[in-house]
Amino acid sequence: MFEFLFKRQGGDNPAPGTSAGEPGGKPAQPGQSGRSTPPGGTAAAPTPREQQAEQLKHLDGDEEAAVAFILSSEFSELRLSAAELVHSRPQLERVHAAMRNLDRRVAKMMQLRLDAIRHHESELRRGQEALAQARTLLGDELLTPNHVAELDRKWAIIVAPELNAEFDTVRAGLGKRLEEQVQLQRAMIDRLAALRRLESSGLDAAAFGERLEALACEQAEALVAPGHSALPRSLVADFATEHARLGASLATLEQDQAALAAREAALAQWQAQPATGLKADTLRKEWQRLPALPAGPQAAELQRRFDELLASLPQEVRKPKGAPGPAASAAEAAAVTGEPASPGQQKSQSKGADQDFLGRLDAMEAALQQGSLGSAAELDKSLKDSKDKGMRLSPAQADRLAHVRADLKRLSDWARWGGNVSREELIKAVETLATQNLAMSELAKKVGSMRERWKALDSLSGPAPRSLWERFDSACTTAYAPAAAHFRHLADERHANAARGQALVDEAQGEIARLESGEADWKHVSGTVQRLRTAWSHLGPVDRKEKKRLDGLFSSALNTLQRPLEQQRKGEMEVREQLIEEALGLDPHNRHAVDQLRDLQHRWQEHARALPLERKAEQALWQRFRAACDALFAGRKEHAHAADNERRTHEAAKEALCARLEAAAPDVTPASAGKLLREAAAEWQAIGPVPRAHEARIDKRYHAAVAAVQHHADVARRAAGLALAGAVRDKLRLIQALEAALVNPDAQTNPSDWRGRWDALLPLEGGYETILRTRFDGALSALEGDRAGYTRLLESNRERLQHELLRLEIGAGIDSGAEFARERLKLQVEVLQSSLKSGSKTGRAAGQKGGQAEGGQAAELRALLALPALADARTETRIEHLLMRHAKDGR
Repeated sequence: MFEFLFKRQGGDNPAPGTSAGEPGGKPAQPGQSGRSTPPGGTAAAPTPREQQAEQLKHLDGDEEAAVAFILSSEFSELRLSAAELVHSRPQLERVHAAMRNLDRRVAKMMQLRLDAIRHHESELRRGQEALAQARTLLGDELLTPNHVAELDRKWAIIVAPELNAEFDTVRAGLGKRLEEQVQLQRAMIDRLAALRRLESSGLDAAAFGERLEALACEQAEALVAPGHSALPRSLVADFATEHARLGASLATLEQDQAALAAREAALAQWQAQPATGLKADTLRKEWQRLPALPAGPQAAELQRRFDELLASLPQEVRKPKGAPGPAASAAEAAAVTGEPASPGQQKSQSKGADQDFLGRLDAMEAALQQGSLGSAAELDKSLKDSKDKGMRLSPAQADRLAHVRADLKRLSDWARWGGNVSREELIKAVETLATQNLAMSELAKKVGSMRERWKALDSLSGPAPRSLWERFDSACTTAYAPAAAHFRHLADERHANAARGQALVDEAQGEIARLESGEADWKHVSGTVQRLRTAWSHLGPVDRKEKKRLDGLFSSALNTLQRPLEQQRKGEMEVREQLIEEALGLDPHNRHAVDQLRDLQHRWQEHARALPLERKAEQALWQRFRAACDALFAGRKEHAHAADNERRTHEAAKEALCARLEAAAPDVTPASAGKLLREAAAEWQAIGPVPRAHEARIDKRYHAAVAAVQHHADVARRAAGLALAGAVRDKLRLIQALEAALVNPDAQTNPSDWRGRWDALLPLEGGYETILRTRFDGALSALEGDRAGYTRLLESNRERLQHELLRLEIGAGIDSGAEFARERLKLQVEVLQSSLKSGSKTGRAAGQKGGQAEGGQAAELRALLALPALADARTETRIEHLLMRHAKDGR
C-alpha cells in the first residue's frame, strides 16, 4: 500500500533506462506527455533464457554442438533437453565430468548411458569369447554334446545382437557335426547288431564270408570318417572281437559244409549203386573215414539216410576160415545186422561178441579216425573189461580188435612224443610270461591255464618225465611270483581296509554317545553321517567274512544316528515348506514385498546352515523356494511394466493436453482464457504421473503452453483495454469540447450536431458508456437550458478534478509533473498520517482492501470521468495518460 513512499519524486523508474509511465519504455523527455508506445512499436530485447532456448531449437541433432551448449548454458532445463542428443562415449564422459558437481540430473543421465555402453561392451566381449569357444569346438577332433550344451547355456544369457548371425552359423556347424556323430554312432550300433545276428542267419560259407567282409569294409570306412573319434571305444573293441570270432568260425563253417558235402556225395554215390554190390562193413568203414559231421539237423538227416541205406542192404553171411557151421555164420550175421537169432543160433552165440561190444568197437574206430585218443583209450578199457568177463570173440572180431588196438598204440606213441614236444613249448610259453608285462589277474589266469593244459596233456599223452615236470613247476612258480606278491599286497590292503572300517564304526558309535549325552548339534551329526557314509563307500575291498560283520555294525550305528536326524529333518522340511508358502503368499504390488522376501531368504539361509537336508530334498525345496522368489520378482516386473505403460499413457495424455493448449493459445480471448486454463489445470491434476525421465520436459512444456495462453490472453486483454481506452478518450474529448463550448459564448452550440458526433463514436463497455452518456446528456441539456448554472458547476469542480486526478496518479504510480510536486507530497503525507492514526484496525482494513485495490481504482477512475469540470490541455493529457495506464494494466 505504501510503495509510493519509496519512489523518487519527479518520476517512477523501476529500472535504469525505463520510463516512469510504462515498464521497459524509453525515458520520458521534457515536454512530452509521457504517453506509452503505441501498438506496433519497438519490442523488448529477448532474455538470455529465450536466446539459449532458440539456440537449443537449432541444434538439429548435432552432438558436438549439444555438448558445447551444455557446457556453456546456465539453465538446467535447457541443459537436460540438450543432453538427450549426446550418445557417444567420449562426449558422454566429457559431459559427465563437467556436470558431475554442477547438474545432478544431466550427470545421472550421462552416467546411465555410460553404464549402458559399458554393459553392452561387456556383453559383446562375453559374446566374442563364447564365439571363440564355439569356433574352437568346431575345430576340435572330438566334439561332445555336453560341451555344446554348455556353450548354449552360456550364449543364452548373453545379449549381443551384433554377433547373433555369426554365432548361428558356427552353431549350425556344431549341430551338423553332432548329427553326423550321432548317425555314425547309430550306424556303428546297427553294424555290431548285424554282425552278432550273422552267426544265426543260416547263410552258407560264401555268403557268410561276403557279408562279413562287407561289414568289415563298412567298419574300416567308419574308422577313417571325420567323426570317427566320437565312436565309443567299447563298441569298436566289441566289433573287432566279434569279427575275429566270426572269422575263426568261418573256417569251421567251411569245414563243416565240406564234411556235409563229402558225406552227401558219398551217400548219393552208394544209393546210386545196386544194393547187391554193397557191403555193410565196407560202407561203415568208409562212412567213418569221412570228415566228422557237425551237430545240426543236416547231419542228423544224413545219418538217418545212411542208416536206412544199411537197413536196405541184404544180410551178409560170413564164412571164416575153419568153416564154422551155419549156426555160427547165422549168429554173426545176426550180431552184425542186429536181428534176433533163432534158438539154434542163440545157442552158438556165446562164441561171438554181442551187439554192445561191437558198437563200442565201432565207436573206438571212429574215435581213432578223428584223433580222439582219450576217448579211444576209455573205449579200449571198457572192451578189456567186457572181454575179462568171459566174452568169446570170433576170429574176425579178434582180428578186428587187434587191428584197432595196434592203431591205438601207434597213435599213443605219436601222442606221447607230441605231448613231450608240447610240454617243451608249454615250458617256453610259461618262461616268457615274465617279459609280457601282463596284469596280475591276467597273469594268474595265464599260469592257471598253463597248469590246466599240462594236466590235459597228461590225460592225452600220458604222464610226463619228472625232469620236465620240475622245469614246468619252477617256471610257473617264477612267473606267478609277481602275482603272488600282488595278491599278498591286496590281502594286506583288505586287512587295512577292515581296520579303517572298524575305526569308522567306532567313530559312529562315539557320535551316538555324544548325541545321547546332548553334546553334539544336528549340523555336526548331519555332517558326520554324510562323511561316514562317503568314507564307507570309499573303504575298499575287505575279506568277505569281515565285510559281513563290519557291514552289520556300521548299518546298525548309522541307523541309530539317522533315526533322530530324520525326525529333525522332517521338522526342518516343514519349516522350509512354511517359508515357501509365505513366499508364495507375498503380494508383488506391496512396496515392502522385496524386504519381506529378503527376510525369508535370510531365514532360509539360517535354517540351511543350522541343519542341511538330504541333497535331493534340499535341491527340490530350494527349487520351489527359488521359483516362488522368481514368481514374486516376475510379478513385480510385470507390475512395473504395467506402471510404465500407464505412465506412458499419462505422458501421451499430458502431451495431448499441451498440444491442445499450444494450438488454442493463438486464438484465445480474455473471456475464454480463464475457463480454458481452469479446465486444463483440472485435467492436468487428474492425469497420473509420467516417466521420471520425461517429467521435467513435460512439465516444462505444460508451463510453457500455459504461459503462452496467458500471454495471448494478456495481449488480447491489453489490446481490448487500449481500444476501450481509446474509445473512452474520444468520447471524453467530445464531452470536454462540449463543456468548453458551454463556457465559450462564441462556440457552435447546435445540439443536433453534438448528438450526431456522439452517435458516430463507438459504444463503450464496462460501465463507461452510461457514465459518459450521463455527463454528455447533462452538458447537452445545459446547452439548451440553464447554461450559466452549468458553467458555474464546471468552474467549481475544477479544483476537485485536480485533487482526484492527483490522488489517482499517486495510486497508479504516474508522475504528475514538477508543478504538482508540493501538492503530491502533501497528499502522500496526509494519507500516511491518516493510516498511522487509524492504528492496527485501519491496517487490517487496509490489508483487506488490498485485494480490492484494482476494483477501487477503476471505480475512482469512473467517478473522475463522471465529474463535470473544466480542464486545461495539461489536465486532459494527464487524464488520457491515466486511462492508458489503466488499459495496459488490464483494469
